[in-house]
Amino acid sequence: MLSPTVRRKRGPVVVIVWTAPRPGEEGAVGQVRATITVANQLDQALVERGELAAVEARSATLDGVMVDTGATLLALPIDVIERLGLRVRRTVTARTAASPRQFRQFRDVELTVMGRSGTFDCLEVPAGSSPLLGVTPMEILGVEPDIQNHTLRLLSEGPDDSHIFL
Repeated sequence: MLSPTVRRKRGPVVVIVWTAPRPGEEGAVGQVRATITVANQLDQALVERGELAAVEARSATLDGVMVDTGATLLALPIDVIERLGLRVRRTVTARTAASPRQFRQFRDVELTVMGRSGTFDCLEVPAGSSPLLGVTPMEILGVEPDIQNHTLRLLSEGPDDSHIFL
């Protein structure tokens, strides 16, 4: 089972955002990339109520998203966030491979991975950066990386065997 990397010390919450691949790691053993769909959850709710046409709901399908078990959350480039029209929740301090930095945290991202959807927050990364899928959304959606096959796999949601514990 994956476990989020969130550490509390005195002071603000520190969240690990991403670890960039080192030179030569692109396509390296163990690297997993995925296709995800992100949407503005508020737009989706308006569509469900009949107040917005489905074609007007803002969404994007992103290919080649890095699955990063060293990252806690979903991270999206600012140009994707702006296209979706997401709202800022707060600013957080996050630890990166280089050093701690301030990031804006956005809310109401409807994330779909392998047919499973949920609403999450995301952190902003610079335009042109690779989006990152961290462990928290993967755990909640019941997907995990299959390192040997470079893919994601679905965890069971059956009545007798589920990845969800209460």
